[in-house]
Amino acid sequence: MTLRLLQRLSPTRAVIAATDAGAHVVPGVDSVRALALRAIEAGHSLAEQVAALGQGEAVDLSALFADGAIGSPIDHEDPAHVVMTGTGLTHLGSAEGRDKMHRAAAEATTQTDSMRMFLEGVAGGKPEAGQVGQQPEWFYKGDGGQLVPPGGDFAMPAFAQDGGEEPELAGIYLIGPDGTPHRLGLCLANEFSDHVTERHNYLWLAHSKLRQASIGPELLVGTPPAHVEGTSRIVRDGATIWEKPFLSGEANMSHTLANLEHHHFKYALFRRPGDIHIHFFGTATLSFSDGVKTEEGDMFEIAAAPFTLPLRNRLTRAAAEAVAVRQL
Repeated sequence: MTLRLLQRLSPTRAVIAATDAGAHVVPGVDSVRALALRAIEAGHSLAEQVAALGQGEAVDLSALFADGAIGSPIDHEDPAHVVMTGTGLTHLGSAEGRDKMHRAAAEATTQTDSMRMFLEGVAGGKPEAGQVGQQPEWFYKGDGGQLVPPGGDFAMPAFAQDGGEEPELAGIYLIGPDGTPHRLGLCLANEFSDHVTERHNYLWLAHSKLRQASIGPELLVGTPPAHVEGTSRIVRDGATIWEKPFLSGEANMSHTLANLEHHHFKYALFRRPGDIHIHFFGTATLSFSDGVKTEEGDMFEIAAAPFTLPLRNRLTRAAAEAVAVRQL
């Protein structure tokens, strides 16, 4: 039976465990991070730890979600200890879209670096167990201050040229007391980016990724599904202006999760005990690739089984800020 973990924010903080049989509060913990730390200390899996703590009050997930009482399924009291990163060119759709973008910009007829990197992943991104495969593209998105709760607004910076969705899966990790990364599970995710900035010059990819992001309200616990099929849409003034299916999971990727995880956590700075990592595994579908220009007020919606609740975020623009460096 598929176990999903959520965090209730009101009327009091609580961890909720949900299965097809229903949802209930997990007694004795008020965060998924606290639950995971207990599991690590006890040598349990998350599912075993949930079972050990028993069942609290039954809850109505749909009602809580509609009331805005469900937050992101992972957080930290100090957002600086949440690290948000990602890997690109891990799905065929992303490779085709990126290749088209860069080929048009360069007016090239030869294979672009984007397609070359994707094909290297196809050739070497799924090594045998215990082996190290091809390293992927990697990028940094920010710390926990950039994480927008499900239902929250994306505020693209005043200087942004675009604000576009990237529907995908994200891995959620906790670094244990001995420095071991522990995968807690997977979430639906919107790895919000500035595709116009990226298209201008591939070397601006890092700039285009320094944006907010959001993960869905449910943390899917246990063995990751090999195949995830969902839908991404944009709603404007109550009408759907763009909609497309997307695929994810290892069966639809050029890398194994284990290979992507190896090439992230091989860096010692990402193995600091107590830290949370949210790692975006890459998208296969972009409205930008279909010529859609998003507007303030647009609603992004991402849904996919076995998750039962959608991820929705509205697009806004932040006010301009005067930034000056003072000499001391």
